[in-house]
Amino acid sequence: MARSRAEMIEQTRGKLLATARESFRRVGYAATSMDDLTAAAGLTRGALYHHFGDKQGLLAAVAAQIDHEMEQRLQAISRDAADPWTALRERCRAYLAMAAEPEIRRIVLQDARAVLGQTGAAAQEQCTASLATLLHELMERGEIAPAEPRALARMLHGGLAESAFWIAEDDGQARLAHALRALELLLQGLRLP
Repeated sequence: MARSRAEMIEQTRGKLLATARESFRRVGYAATSMDDLTAAAGLTRGALYHHFGDKQGLLAAVAAQIDHEMEQRLQAISRDAADPWTALRERCRAYLAMAAEPEIRRIVLQDARAVLGQTGAAAQEQCTASLATLLHELMERGEIAPAEPRALARMLHGGLAESAFWIAEDDGQARLAHALRALELLLQGLRLP
């Protein structure tokens, strides 16, 4: 059975994304050759240019794919938690732990930030909105002091994001331990007695 044009386009994009993701993870953005990448995918440079514009466009697409996967993981943590406080705590802890994962560390927190600058605005907004929902629920339950949930979510997300960048600058594990301890202090400060 013949594949449709849309299926062929999606397959080509998928090959390029998977191959680039593996190469960016393994050797980094700077050391990834477009010729080697397209050869490994069994495609031409023209296919890369057509679908992503250039190597930076491909990096942006890979980073967006990883951001989406991270958000799905965080949503699952929130959904599966026993209560809103546990959801908030475990979600924040998981976000920091992800910063020490080699693929996220290298592609999203190091290369994408260096090459693309501020990235993932849509993912950041989604993450902040999810945090605001959790914080609002905790306020409604009287577990944390009342405040504008979106403002508090932005403060919390900003701190988490900066901590993630800090963790990614190093081997990750030592700084992760420090960040997790700081997170506990911060979250306990939000709780009402």
